[in-house]
Amino acid sequence: MANLGYIGLGVMGGRMVSRLLDKGHTVTGYNRTRSKAQWLIDRGMRWADSPRAVCEASEVTLSMLTNSAAVEDVAAGPNGVLAGISAGKVYVDMSTVSPAVSRALAAKVREQGGDMMDAPVSGSVITLEQGKLSVMVGGRAETFERIKPLMLDLGPKVTHVGDNGLALVMKIATNLSLAVQMLAFSEGVLLAEKSGIERETAVDVLTHSVIGSPMVQYRGPFVLQMPDEAWFNVNMMQKDMLLALELGRQVNVPLPTTSATNEFLTAARGLGLAEKDFAVIFAVLARLSGVQTPHSRASE
Repeated sequence: MANLGYIGLGVMGGRMVSRLLDKGHTVTGYNRTRSKAQWLIDRGMRWADSPRAVCEASEVTLSMLTNSAAVEDVAAGPNGVLAGISAGKVYVDMSTVSPAVSRALAAKVREQGGDMMDAPVSGSVITLEQGKLSVMVGGRAETFERIKPLMLDLGPKVTHVGDNGLALVMKIATNLSLAVQMLAFSEGVLLAEKSGIERETAVDVLTHSVIGSPMVQYRGPFVLQMPDEAWFNVNMMQKDMLLALELGRQVNVPLPTTSATNEFLTAARGLGLAEKDFAVIFAVLARLSGVQTPHSRASE
């Protein structure tokens, strides 16, 4: 059992805290909007009024935040993570952010006597709830061994991929394929549908075929009924695609399918669908194909 902290209690972060509580850990949490964390407080999570207070109360502090700017904001200032880090403490950021931003923050954490790891995850809400989450970790090997048991409480696959920032590179390399797969799946469904096959039948066949990756199996049915709460919305996915495109430019790797899929995410935003799950790119392609969907407009 460990004395943990968690900053960022959104869709994934909140459910991670719930799982850690189930494993018997003491968790002190902070979220910008306290009301969104009330269900965790009711479950026994301790509340802190700032990221600094979380770090001061915890041996290991984890975070799951929206983007690079959010991570930098949470770290800075008199009430930030850096102000609460001291010798022996570990900060584990599970957000998907710029590797360069993460490395720079890790250096500052070490100046305070602590250590930092980047530990993004592969999976979704359902993957986490099923106990099948995969965790990639970047940073010092000795610190990895210290936090590995905690990561195993979140999912059965925990891999140390190298130095700080490299887990983020691995996560970006993983996530670009999610959106690309979703667009390809949408193409297949619409090709079948416009040729006379019922959409439900096409989805059933494709999700149980050789192209039925775990992501396609759980997100493919979203083209029939979108979830009320996005598991991973268009804005978040496009953030990751842009990180991939920038990284590709830096290391001279062309990313043609990433580039094309990113344009469909831009189109989804243009249609007012930015807060929908990124599977809504099906609706974008459907609209271009002259096919009606129940979620083709933000108002619906």
